[in-house]
Amino acid sequence: MRRSWGKRLLAYGAAMVVAAGLVAAATPSVAHAELQDPRQAFLRASQAGLFLHWGERTAPAHTDCNAWESDVTKGGWSADYWVTEAKKLHTQYIVLATFHSRLGYARPWPSAIPGSCHTKRDFLGELIAATKKAGMKTILYMTDDPQWSSEGLPSGKSWLDSKGFSGYAGHNVDLTSRDGFGEFSYDNFLEVMDRYPDLGGFWIDNDNQYWLDHKLYEQIRQRRPSFTLSNNNEDTPIMDMVSNEQKTGMTPSYDYPQAVWTAAPRLVEADYKLPDTGSWWYTGTDSTVNTALNVGRYIANSGSSIKSLMDETAMVNGKFPSHQLDYNNFLDGYLDQIWGSIDGTEGGGYMYGGLQPGFWNDGSHGVTTISKTNPDLQFVHVLTKPSGSTLRLRDNGYQVTRVTNFRTGAAVDFSQGNGYLTLNGISGWDKYDTVFRVETHGRAGIYPASSYTMSASASASGHAASAAADGNYLTYWDNKKTLPVSLTYDLGSSKRVQYLGINQREDSVSYARSSTEQSARIRDYKVYVSANGSDWGNPVAKGTLPSHRGVQFIDVPAANARYVKLEVDSTWAASSDSTHAKLLRIDDSWIGSDYVGAATPPPSGNRYEAEDATCQGTIDSDHAGFSGTGFCNTTNATGSYAEWTGVQADADGNATVKFHYANGTTTDRTASLTVDGTAAGTLSFPPTASWDTWDDATATVKVNSGSNTIRLTSTNTGGTPNLDYLEVTQ
Repeated sequence: MRRSWGKRLLAYGAAMVVAAGLVAAATPSVAHAELQDPRQAFLRASQAGLFLHWGERTAPAHTDCNAWESDVTKGGWSADYWVTEAKKLHTQYIVLATFHSRLGYARPWPSAIPGSCHTKRDFLGELIAATKKAGMKTILYMTDDPQWSSEGLPSGKSWLDSKGFSGYAGHNVDLTSRDGFGEFSYDNFLEVMDRYPDLGGFWIDNDNQYWLDHKLYEQIRQRRPSFTLSNNNEDTPIMDMVSNEQKTGMTPSYDYPQAVWTAAPRLVEADYKLPDTGSWWYTGTDSTVNTALNVGRYIANSGSSIKSLMDETAMVNGKFPSHQLDYNNFLDGYLDQIWGSIDGTEGGGYMYGGLQPGFWNDGSHGVTTISKTNPDLQFVHVLTKPSGSTLRLRDNGYQVTRVTNFRTGAAVDFSQGNGYLTLNGISGWDKYDTVFRVETHGRAGIYPASSYTMSASASASGHAASAAADGNYLTYWDNKKTLPVSLTYDLGSSKRVQYLGINQREDSVSYARSSTEQSARIRDYKVYVSANGSDWGNPVAKGTLPSHRGVQFIDVPAANARYVKLEVDSTWAASSDSTHAKLLRIDDSWIGSDYVGAATPPPSGNRYEAEDATCQGTIDSDHAGFSGTGFCNTTNATGSYAEWTGVQADADGNATVKFHYANGTTTDRTASLTVDGTAAGTLSFPPTASWDTWDDATATVKVNSGSNTIRLTSTNTGGTPNLDYLEVTQ
């Protein structure tokens, strides 16, 4: 009788380790959530999982359990096949969804509990053994939802056998009711726990009051402490992981993390289906797979420390339709090329540090990853390439020493200035993800958190202002839903202030999918500085931060001050969103004293900075991305020039000269080129989209052994373009 389960459970009086300490109980006590726990290690080390919907309604649909099992076996079903396909996707776990509300509630294991289809062959056991052998885990999907108990059946028929389960339970149970189905599924949880100690855990689709009343989760924690719990679309505290179902409408479309609302270090999973159309399970249609969308999702999730749970639709025999199989084979080879930039990393630009992800220059977009074991090693993943040959992103204070193309190992020319890392002269962008390996020498120009104190005009209990700048991403300041609100940094003495870096919590929807799904992040702000903390004067900076995920920066005119105040006047959250309206939470923030300087990379040839040349105009630094300390902005007149002296050549003969420039106009600018006073032709400098966008113009000239003088003279009334440097190679 099923009631023996209850008697057996009462015998479990073991102690449980919970967040509050060691709790002993004769019966399971109230479960506590552990934000981080050793049982989560395999999930935290994972990049992705394979989600398999497969059951009685898998085409061709069956209504007889024995016939379905027979056809599965005759078709050659093999657990090893699923493991092989999962490996192609570079996944570390498989979620089996067969006991599904719209798949006939089939249980692919020999069950002693009547109530729905169960097999004689132990498909679940075979899969658990196969994944264990491969160093992977099997996680079992469980539902509490009986509402589809008649879907796909003739009128009056049901996938659920209330009479059979009632006889087993010893009392009447209506499996089509939420409470009755809760009792049925509860017993199945216990049966699976008892039989399969090597199971990885449960993936749970919604809660059920019967489970809560009978302390199901407490039983799991007590009896199988190694099992993980994942919850679909509900941030239930006891669950190890929150899984967010597929959302659409993001820009770019692959940037799934925009629809994820739960903050790290909570384990977060993005659940999306690979076929672009069709049901969650196989209906007999070989639906297409959008390669660019799904590769982008995989990489974007990895760059956000989010696990990709990819839904595939297996046929009755367990095999995948051809479009899915083709994608699996493609992704296998594709990920092999860049796996070292994904595996063993966390998302960069969030709680683990790293370069800024997201929206970059000239239409480019992507993510960054940072090594778990070496924070000086990072990777830039360009999913949407820029319109030109230059990529520029915020360096977050990291001193970059070397950049290479991850696939080829080829060195990439780069520069740093004004808070930006600029990669130059890039060609051959990959169709889906161009990856750059970035080596750094730590961070510079940032005051340590221990060197200043914090205060705020409002703080929620337990989340004081100090948490916003304590160097600990696991603590955060909460503004107690107060706007306007201010954070004040006391540096202890007058110090140089150049910029603020801010990591806001990723616990609210950041993409405006509807009027109530706005980001609870900083919108309008002002920055003040003061010598005494009382007299603030006018703001030194004000503006609007974008509603984007990842670290954000506020640049201020360099000044010396003891006190810095960030005033937040509004957030992006809609006033109709009672949960997030006026809410603001900041994990960490920091004050930069200086931008990281340039000249860290060795030049690709002999480099001569424009600020060291004779510039008929001014040496400016008001546009980002230049090398060195500035650039030459010649007078807007025909005949204005920049002249470099002491340019060295190893021998008489030809040399390539490269001028790094920016032209923010809409027309070409031209200049005559001379070497030691001898005409060497005319160079054209096409537009570069903006004055912050840099490109190269090259020419071949004759040089003399030893020292040379090279001059560019404007041939138009606008002068030359802004000139950053000259490089000469022979």
